[in-house]
Amino acid sequence: MNKILNFFFIFLLISNCSLDTKTGLWSQSEIINSEKKTVEEKLFEDTKIYEKEFNPELKIKLKSDFKKNSFVNNLLNNNGIINFDGKLSKISKYKFSKISQFDYYQPELLITDKNTFFFFDEKGSILNFSDNNKLIWKNNIYSKNEKKQNPILYFASNNKTLIVTDSIAKYYAINIRNGELLWSKNNSAPFNSQVKIFKDKFFAIDFENILRCYSISDGEEIWNFKSEKSFIKSQQKLSFIINDNRLVFINTLGDLSSIDINSGNLVWQTPTQSSAIYENYFSLKNSDIIAENKTIYFSNNKNEFFAIDERNGVIKWKQNINSNLRPTFVDGLVFTVTLEGYLAAIDARNGNIVRMTNVLNIVKNYKKKNIKPEGFIIANDKIYLSLNNGRLIIINTLNGKPVDIKKIDNEKISRPYILNNNMFIIRDNAILKLN
Repeated sequence: MNKILNFFFIFLLISNCSLDTKTGLWSQSEIINSEKKTVEEKLFEDTKIYEKEFNPELKIKLKSDFKKNSFVNNLLNNNGIINFDGKLSKISKYKFSKISQFDYYQPELLITDKNTFFFFDEKGSILNFSDNNKLIWKNNIYSKNEKKQNPILYFASNNKTLIVTDSIAKYYAINIRNGELLWSKNNSAPFNSQVKIFKDKFFAIDFENILRCYSISDGEEIWNFKSEKSFIKSQQKLSFIINDNRLVFINTLGDLSSIDINSGNLVWQTPTQSSAIYENYFSLKNSDIIAENKTIYFSNNKNEFFAIDERNGVIKWKQNINSNLRPTFVDGLVFTVTLEGYLAAIDARNGNIVRMTNVLNIVKNYKKKNIKPEGFIIANDKIYLSLNNGRLIIINTLNGKPVDIKKIDNEKISRPYILNNNMFIIRDNAILKLN
């Protein structure tokens, strides 16, 4: 009986010494920090990276619903299925001076509605060439000192004007027909994002995580939206989509924001990372965001794949997929390739994994060689995946298995681009054409 009373007394004593400030054993801040840490650990705890096949025998037959002009002024970033059945038997190239920072940035090839291309070289010269790799015009608007800074250029165009932003805080407009400079201005910070044109405006995000809206006619700023800054400047290229008079962008901290395109006012904002884990911001790499059927899809290298309601920012589902490659929505499925080399097909409705297949196993000792995927496209009945060792893997869409691998180069290459049944791939000193 005495033992029971002793246990009861000890229980009351422990109960009275609860996590409050009355006992004097814990301060209010310590209690709040302890509770906050516990909540954040539960919400943002590390999850195991998925590294095994799932339903590898499942056959997936996609509808041949080709997207027209998939690479031209794509405001939703979703490339869908591309009409391409090239044999990839012949490679030609257009060479330029080597871009030394090619591995750190993600420069993109701009395809216009006039079947021409835009890219740049190490000194910031703009290259405009046709789909047969013939140079149409070349222009460089930079001073001698600016050329030494090796600017990285980002492009957008309509049928008259080429808009350029860069990594040394300049932005300017070029006559798309002859390369003549129309106007040039300086920003307070360098740019590190996609550029998109919508009607008479264009949009870009700078290194301060500020979304800026400019007039195409004269480059004057119309409005800006400031999201939270990161302590360390990431070189990751940011992405955004434009739909229903709203612009949705993701910043370097992983915050997703929806902005009214006319006023610049915030509609909603959804954080995807813990605000307490500042050391993760520099290593965080998000994929490009894409949108389809009022849903935004993107993933990151922290083993997270999100589906978020475009209308209100509510997270529909979250899956453990480790990838910073741009996903693709096709026929009710979202496709991506993980950094570990697994092609994943995900049910867009609920986030369930439908099939996962190892597509890097066609490369011998790919783990020891640190082979990583760089980007992919879905075309007809094949998926084309580029690698950081200059190879291109061809995958059968029906069963998700690799059927061939082609040597394109010995170094990093970009994701493929398609125009007129020709494939174009960027490397650090050339545009490669495959047909």
